[in-house]
Amino acid sequence: MPDLWTWITIPAIGALIGLSTNWLAVKMIFRPVKPVRLVFFRLQGLVPRRQRDLAKAIGRVVGNHLVEHKDIVRGLNKLDFEGILGVVLDKGLAPKVQELRNLPLIGGFLTEQRVGDIRNAIVAGVMAHREEVLDHVEKGLAAGLNVPEVVEEKVAAFAVDKLERLILEVANRELRAIVWLGGVLGALIGLAQVGFLWWRA
Repeated sequence: MPDLWTWITIPAIGALIGLSTNWLAVKMIFRPVKPVRLVFFRLQGLVPRRQRDLAKAIGRVVGNHLVEHKDIVRGLNKLDFEGILGVVLDKGLAPKVQELRNLPLIGGFLTEQRVGDIRNAIVAGVMAHREEVLDHVEKGLAAGLNVPEVVEEKVAAFAVDKLERLILEVANRELRAIVWLGGVLGALIGLAQVGFLWWRA
C-alpha cells in the first residue's frame, strides 16, 4: 500500500511535468525565432514560422470585416472640414494675394475685407458640395487604398518580439492559465496513479 510520501511525491512530480511541458509549449509559440536543426527535425516557433500566413489572415479579417472605406470616410465626416479648408486656403492664398497687391491697379481692390469675402465664398462653395467631395474621397480610397494588403504588410514586417508583446498583451492571462492547468492535470494524473496502486494493493 502506498505510504504518505508516495501520495505527495508522485502527484508533485506529475504537476511539475505538466507545468513544464505546458510552459515549454507556450514558449514554443514564439521561440525559437530562427530555425534550429535538431538531428532530423527543424525547430522554429509557430509565430515566426507562420508570420506571413498570420499577417495575411489578420489583413483579410481587418480589411474585409472590421475596417471598410466607408468607415474611413465616416471618420473624415466627423472632422471640422470647414475649419481645415479655411486654414488651407489662408496658407495657399496668402502668397498669391500679396503678389497681386504689389500690382498697380489690382492691388488697391484687394482689401482685407474683399480677400476675406473671396475666401469665405470658396469655403461655402466647397461645403455646399461636401457630400460629393466625400463621395469622391471614398472612391479614391477604394481605388488607391487596399486595407487588407496594408495590414498584411505591416504585420509581416513586425519584429517577432513586438508581435509576441502584442499577443501576450491580449492573451497573457489565458496562456498562464494553460500553464497552470497543465500542473493541475499532472497532479490529478499522479493522484490517479497512486490511487490505482493503492487499489491494486
